[in-house]
Amino acid sequence: MKGELIALAIILVFTAQFLYISSSTDAEFGGADGEAEGVIGELTGGTYEPIAEPLWEPPSGEIESLLFGLQIAFGALIIGYFFGYYQRSKV
Repeated sequence: MKGELIALAIILVFTAQFLYISSSTDAEFGGADGEAEGVIGELTGGTYEPIAEPLWEPPSGEIESLLFGLQIAFGALIIGYFFGYYQRSKV
């Protein structure tokens, strides 16, 4: 019961922070890839060329998001399985 209350308190604190920041600023949520590309461009003066190319690029942003979501779900499934296995082995 104590663990659930701590988790709920953490969720409430992060939710309150998110709502406050999103309502008081005009910030857009961007990915880290775009930020890194901008910093590399500034540091190298625009002369940087990638040393590797992707083997396959998804045909659209929606498919890329779908694949990313599936990757997240698969990772969560594996982590959840091992947490459950560990919890069950303690009993």
